[in-house]
Amino acid sequence: MKLLLSAAVAVSALSVYAEKYEPTWESLAKHEAAPEWLEDAKLGIYFHWGVYCVPAYGNEWYPSKMHIEDDYIYKHHQETYGDPSEFGYHDFVKDFTGQHFDPEEWAELFKKSGARFAGPVAEHHDGYAMWDSKLTPWNAKDTGPHRDILGELFQALEKRDLKTIATFHHARNLQRYADEWDQPGRKWDSHYRYNPKWPTASNDPDLRLLYGNLPEEEWNEKVWLGKLEEVIDAYQPDIIWFDSWLDRIPETYRQRFSSYYLNQAAAWGKEVVIIRKQEDLPLSFSVNDHEKSREPKALPDLWMTDDTISTGSWCYTQDLKVKALYKVVHTLVDTVAKNGVVLLNISPKADGTIPQDQREVLLGLGQWIEVNGEAIYETRPWSIAAEGPTAEPAGGFRDHKKFLTLEYSAKDIRYTASKDGKTVYAFILGVPNNGDRIMMEAFKQAGAKAKKVELMSGGKVSWSNTGKGLRVKMPNLPETDSGTTVLKISL
Repeated sequence: MKLLLSAAVAVSALSVYAEKYEPTWESLAKHEAAPEWLEDAKLGIYFHWGVYCVPAYGNEWYPSKMHIEDDYIYKHHQETYGDPSEFGYHDFVKDFTGQHFDPEEWAELFKKSGARFAGPVAEHHDGYAMWDSKLTPWNAKDTGPHRDILGELFQALEKRDLKTIATFHHARNLQRYADEWDQPGRKWDSHYRYNPKWPTASNDPDLRLLYGNLPEEEWNEKVWLGKLEEVIDAYQPDIIWFDSWLDRIPETYRQRFSSYYLNQAAAWGKEVVIIRKQEDLPLSFSVNDHEKSREPKALPDLWMTDDTISTGSWCYTQDLKVKALYKVVHTLVDTVAKNGVVLLNISPKADGTIPQDQREVLLGLGQWIEVNGEAIYETRPWSIAAEGPTAEPAGGFRDHKKFLTLEYSAKDIRYTASKDGKTVYAFILGVPNNGDRIMMEAFKQAGAKAKKVELMSGGKVSWSNTGKGLRVKMPNLPETDSGTTVLKISL
């Protein structure tokens, strides 16, 4: 009897603990938006991999743009496959085979890249679920690869002590305006265009689930919220990340999702994170994300940027161009110096292979982090985040193309600091010439003096504290693909 009573008390206590968040902004604000493990992690990997990789043309918006008559993707679809009435997006599913998908090998690659968390685009705008879903027949377990992509990868990641992330982009899958789709301001709110000639307008119950052709309330409840709860219950992700258009979801549903996830996490004993874009959730309990862009200055609150390894599409396309390693390293350094975290996207092929040029960048990044990780992981912004002539645009995503063309030099320096503040790390975003004297004026601004300066790679440098700041004379350094020189400075 005593044992039964103790068990009942324990269950009761757990129940109270698990229901501490009410579906209100005020109650949800009790959640700590950014746990320390995320502040320490700095780098994650995710990937746009889905049915849209089969045509491998244009970008991951293929399923939407193949229904827009004046778009080049529509014209390509007409010429290659026929009219959408003859060959719909759902007809690509059979060719999304993923036969080379190896979750163990992928997870090992992500770990070697230096990532501390990873996971898939759980569902893009297209309505195709990358997990074993009971809510839609359009899922990777029942069709296409016939694999539980999210579940298998999560297992492989957790085996390697990596945290997990599931990203959701499905807020715009609902067809909100039918024939009014082309009205100003509404064009991008729904992924699929309604047309009585096309499968997007079909009454077939399966096709309606894929193309978002459902009554709004039913879709909000069973599709948007239902899929989130299904992934939460089955896979317990450490991070749930949202793309744009979350503001199209009624506030009550956003509140219900947030309280459900946070209460479940409390029951699991996990510190979880919700990431959002724009103003779609209050920052009192969520973390802000910038797409393909960064902050011009360090922020007091942790933030994230999602950026892609390519110069264009998020998903694999036949003409995909991959960034040089130094571009990815510079993005990571500039982000971390300003209290940010990088979520780096890669683009696998439909057959489940990760192209070699992307692998080389990931492995190169990992090799650089192996030498310089002390200056990245578990660090915090220094009182001065950056100095030098090259500044980042302040316009966020609307300036994302400017970030692509940014080129730093050895005159640009970014700083991080150890948690105890006794060590500063200086990232010179270039390779100085032999004998170059670099003046770090940030030390004067911060009122700081060095007592020891050394290269993170192990080499020695000449240095002195001066009235203008810390002056460092650089030795002869080899050219590196990372385009970055890192100094460790004890204060």
